[in-house]
Amino acid sequence: MYRIVRKVSLNPTVTQMEIEAPLVARKALPGQFIILRVDEDGERIPLTVAGTNKEEGTVKIIFQIVGATTESLNHKNEGECIQDFVGPLGKATETEGIHKVCIVGGGVGCAIAMPVAQEFHRLGAEVTSIIGFRNKDLLILEDEFRQCSDRLVVMTDDGSYAREGNVTVPLKEFLEAGEKFDMIITIGPLIMMKFVTLTAKPYGVPVTVSMNPIMIDGTGMCGGCRLTLHQDGKAVTKFACVDGPDFNGYEVDFDEAMSRGRMYFDFERRAHEKTCNLFRNA
Repeated sequence: MYRIVRKVSLNPTVTQMEIEAPLVARKALPGQFIILRVDEDGERIPLTVAGTNKEEGTVKIIFQIVGATTESLNHKNEGECIQDFVGPLGKATETEGIHKVCIVGGGVGCAIAMPVAQEFHRLGAEVTSIIGFRNKDLLILEDEFRQCSDRLVVMTDDGSYAREGNVTVPLKEFLEAGEKFDMIITIGPLIMMKFVTLTAKPYGVPVTVSMNPIMIDGTGMCGGCRLTLHQDGKAVTKFACVDGPDFNGYEVDFDEAMSRGRMYFDFERRAHEKTCNLFRNA
């Protein structure tokens, strides 16, 4: 069992927890993830490591309440335990040889982008961060990004905070002005990552995307997290859990990934509603 040491609500739909898991905390690197189960009968869900405290032996996770499992997890309080917490899984984000990086995060994807930005800052790279949200109420981690970024641009779709527009607007402005990034790393909704990649393509800047498809075992055995990459004119199957979660954005078949990501939407919505009703009637 893994104890919840701290719990903080970042906005009405996003929660941050620190979990006591010293073995995971000792090994985890930015870009890697864990798989947890809330209880013995629960499903396995992947969540990216949002930070570690090796001295305390804790791992930070940030999750959006969108389904039955995240609803159940959000009802756990400090001092309570969750059943399983396995990791670190996946490959850490590559940092070698990157001296000037642009981090583009969207929504709850900023929870994944933040430790990556912090790691580049720690290594002495020049960090430009662009973070975007639908509106002011959904804003998270602005202060943390400001502390680890040489430049920070905050965007809201409706203009309720900072600049109005999506994250591709300032990215294109930087590229048109002649900024020479060694790498653009984008993390967020699939549609956002697709258009960040398309925005960067005319300028020839390498783009890394962090993929978070349906995942069950985290070892490549189930095949649920498979992606199609287009390499040298051929379609190649990769698995996000063991080959990623980071991939070359120019190779990813985003349309297929978005189609597969919608397969269980109705099922998950019904499961979420059922779980909410259970807690209301408890």
